[in-house]
Amino acid sequence: MQAAVLISEVGPRDGLQSVRSTMPTTHKTAWIDALVAAGVREIEVGSFVPARLLPQMADVAEVVRHALTHPGLTVMALVPNLRGAEAALAAGVHKLTLPVSASEAHSQANVRRTRAQMVDEVRRVVARRNERAPGVRIEAGLSTAFGCTLEGVVPEDEVVRLAVALAEAGADEIGLSDTTGMANPAQVRRLFTRVRTAIGARTGAAHLHNTRGLGLANCLAAWDVGVRTFDSSQGGLGGCPYAPGASGNVVTEDLVFMFEAMGVPTGIDLERLLAARAALRAGLPDEPLYGMTPEAGLPKGFVPAGGAAPRGTAPLAGARP
Repeated sequence: MQAAVLISEVGPRDGLQSVRSTMPTTHKTAWIDALVAAGVREIEVGSFVPARLLPQMADVAEVVRHALTHPGLTVMALVPNLRGAEAALAAGVHKLTLPVSASEAHSQANVRRTRAQMVDEVRRVVARRNERAPGVRIEAGLSTAFGCTLEGVVPEDEVVRLAVALAEAGADEIGLSDTTGMANPAQVRRLFTRVRTAIGARTGAAHLHNTRGLGLANCLAAWDVGVRTFDSSQGGLGGCPYAPGASGNVVTEDLVFMFEAMGVPTGIDLERLLAARAALRAGLPDEPLYGMTPEAGLPKGFVPAGGAAPRGTAPLAGARP
């Protein structure tokens, strides 16, 4: 069955940059292999930033090379500026993501640029992409779109204005990120609806955090208003080192279970996804992993959206064929 939603795994970037330990390259590639084996079709494998700032990402070009050996996988990387974009394009990534904060204070803390300067940077990256690799897609992720731990409330009008500016700068997609875990479902529905009204089909992914326990509720709210791409992190790893108090991403395992239980196919095999945690744990043996589904297991008789009962389970009477 064709997937109805795209689950974009951001753990190898967002997750690993947020922990003190540095996962060895061989463990990173083994983790990516396990995610691909589970059916994950898009992975943000790292970020092209100076190693002195994020030593966890020092091997990103090598990780990209390995990820590119998987046919059908969209290999994505975060880049904060033109220099990072040039390195990522040279490495052969399929998609670039650039963080553009809706909060001026967070923009300065995260990338040491104003919001206006970041819009200009996106414009320069688009121009370079057009010259060197026109097939590569560019996503601008609007960080702190739902609130900022440094500034507090972020006016929705500012978020919409920035989304329009980024679309005009040439970004293929503009996603909304709950960097600080301050969003609620009503806010998510309202803001995604406003952004879609303003920029149409360029409206991109929902990148939502579970800081206050509303991650899945917010994902469902985004689904309700037409969002079909969701960022998540296996084991709930992640956060933002420049947003005090921000904690982990939505747990990939829980997000996939929610959609599959709803009858919305993700294209991901839940049992293999749960098994992929072993590769993650091997690379970060001292890091706590989160997730309700991994703890509870799949319900007896659970039938995923694709219709086939997981191995070792039997479908409930009356379940979908």
